[in-house]
Amino acid sequence: MTSRSSPRLLLDAMLGKLSTYLRMCGYDAAYALDRGVEDDDAVLALARQEGRTLLTRDAGLAGRAGDALLLESKDVTDQLRELRAAGCTLSLDDPSRCSACNGDLERVESGETPQHAPDVDERRVWRCRNCGQHFWKGSHWESVEETLSKL
Repeated sequence: MTSRSSPRLLLDAMLGKLSTYLRMCGYDAAYALDRGVEDDDAVLALARQEGRTLLTRDAGLAGRAGDALLLESKDVTDQLRELRAAGCTLSLDDPSRCSACNGDLERVESGETPQHAPDVDERRVWRCRNCGQHFWKGSHWESVEETLSKL
């Protein structure tokens, strides 16, 4: 499964940190707790309702889902290795998903950034259409890139 052609994902309550990595790789990766959903039945209903592939560490929950990928590791780097072994493309292009809320990002023009963001003439900046958070390829981006390169 690749980020551009993969099914939409739903990560259960145990995989919050992983959702950030997947969003940075361009995946539409909803996180159950962001939706206020924790109960197994509600997670399954949400996955079905939105046509999402469930990612979980819960074998029982994975067995009940029609479309699920069971991850065994607690460590996010090991979870990324499991996903890569399952055929997921894990690489960074330009940001396309908000790592905070999973919304779509749009490129920001000059004069449209908050004071803490870099000048768009020096570095590209994106804004989430849903929550308004701004993103750019800074030290966090570099850290994720380094983690992915070591998988």
